[in-house]
Amino acid sequence: MTAPSRIRNFSIIAHIDHGKSTLADRLLERTGAISERDMRAQMLDEMDLERERGITIKANAVRLDYIAASGESYQFNLIDTPGHVDFSYEVSRSLEACEGAVLVVDASQGVEAQTLANAYLAIEGGLEIIPVVNKIDLPAADPDRAAAEVAGVLGGTADEVIRVSAKTGEGIEDLLEAIVERLPAPEGVEDAPLRALVFDSFYDTYRGVVSHIRVVDGSITKREPVRFMATDLDVDVDELGIRRPATEEIDRLTTGEVGYLITGVKEIDLIRVGDTVTDVTAPTDEALPGYREPKPMVFSGLFPTDGDDFERLREALEKLRLNDSSLVYQPETSRALGFGFRVGFLGLLHMEIVRERLEREYDLDLVATAPSVAYRANLASGEQIPVRSPQDLPDAAALASIEEPFVKVMIITPSEFIGTVMDLVQQRRGVMGEMTYLSPERAELHYRMPLAEIVFDFFDQLKSKTRGYASLDYEPDDYQISDLVRVNILLNGVPVDAFSTIVHREKAYMYGKAMVSRLRELIPRQLFDVPVQAAIGTRIISRETIKARRKDVTAKCYGGDITRKRKLLERQKEGKRRMKMVGQVEVPQEAFVAALKLDM
Repeated sequence: MTAPSRIRNFSIIAHIDHGKSTLADRLLERTGAISERDMRAQMLDEMDLERERGITIKANAVRLDYIAASGESYQFNLIDTPGHVDFSYEVSRSLEACEGAVLVVDASQGVEAQTLANAYLAIEGGLEIIPVVNKIDLPAADPDRAAAEVAGVLGGTADEVIRVSAKTGEGIEDLLEAIVERLPAPEGVEDAPLRALVFDSFYDTYRGVVSHIRVVDGSITKREPVRFMATDLDVDVDELGIRRPATEEIDRLTTGEVGYLITGVKEIDLIRVGDTVTDVTAPTDEALPGYREPKPMVFSGLFPTDGDDFERLREALEKLRLNDSSLVYQPETSRALGFGFRVGFLGLLHMEIVRERLEREYDLDLVATAPSVAYRANLASGEQIPVRSPQDLPDAAALASIEEPFVKVMIITPSEFIGTVMDLVQQRRGVMGEMTYLSPERAELHYRMPLAEIVFDFFDQLKSKTRGYASLDYEPDDYQISDLVRVNILLNGVPVDAFSTIVHREKAYMYGKAMVSRLRELIPRQLFDVPVQAAIGTRIISRETIKARRKDVTAKCYGGDITRKRKLLERQKEGKRRMKMVGQVEVPQEAFVAALKLDM
């Protein structure tokens, strides 16, 4: 058993691609947690998706044993966290289980938007921060400039910033010693009633719900009865363990330690992330604060291509939600796509990752509708209702106004691209706040803009217009009344709900024209002319016609009176007119998928 004074709990936080996972690999290597033979890149990134994309999606915890220069042994509990803005909720959850954080900055790129956002998260949580400049081995590295930028953000001097190369291992010993000397030990009370925080969990097919916990006060022992306070669930501890990174069963976790807990519970809703675990025989009176519920920013419909897979999709979403508490969903029916779910995400990358995980891990084939943000409709009666999909929006006659979510945006860019960035943000209805220079070469710009203008391709546009140098971070900033309309797409006069969207009135014509043009190319020709229209209410704003397949009914006429040909053509025309009145337009699945990838 390790005394709390010899325990250090810390997270590694940074902007995306600044080397968190590689630094975690070096720490695992130097502390002997894994042999050189078993070592592989991104050791703590266990999902295939993380390895393919080179990003961390899920936070991961591992225990390291370190013997300091003084000869004393220490227990490090390291939590590797994601860097992308969509997964900042994973970072905030991990920080709750720590006393300190290692803030990593790229020596060639310096302080980025997510660097600042994560640093502020750690400061708000009262954590001690160790600043680290990584990638000092790169030819373009400028460690002194990067260290000065970090010191300017956190305070202190550039000399206090540790310089390392996670690739070569240079400076890793200095970092390990700094973790011992600078980070505080856990402050829990060893003989108090048990209080443990559930900071993550996942579902195992054979063992049920596996919870990652941090013991704040007291201790937890195998086989003892425990209570999950949020759901008032009393169960016995079947298994306790730690990860090194291979799992290792133990009999007891004490104050300050981090490990996993298995109780054999199979019902997913009974154990929640942020819950407090306590002893049944001597329970605590006060639960831990837990977590603020993450609010979904983007909504999209997920529909199985095979309608029989609806129940499988429901089960998959339930299991995924245990591992990802930010995921929300509710059943939805579409005339075009059948039964599915309206799912809430934190951003487009989060949406992409969830969809890919559902398809890979649960063998589902899915169609996703165009993403939309959560609006609020103020009715003429004075009532306010949430609008999570275009179909939820009431008719114009019943509406007083529509509110859309706004966000505070922070962009860090090289000075030469300031004009380009300003132009891009103004096109997206952004209003400028303040601008500060981090250094003569780099500026920090603050804007307030609609979330709907960010979620589609804003980040891609920002990167392409600044040659990849700009970085972006945003956070919610309440709602504001805007001039919004619902654009309906009609096939043969019938609205197709999967293609409807809510846009600003200024962009309605552009969206309608682009969508009807795309559908005219994608939908196969029918036996009758099919009008494809975009409409706001009853007003048509754009139209294309898919021409009918036409059989040559005059082929058998070898000359003779022209009226005979006309009679055959008129009969064909009348037949097509009758068919159009009763005919339904068949839209193939591929057309839905292709049309919903429409770039605006």
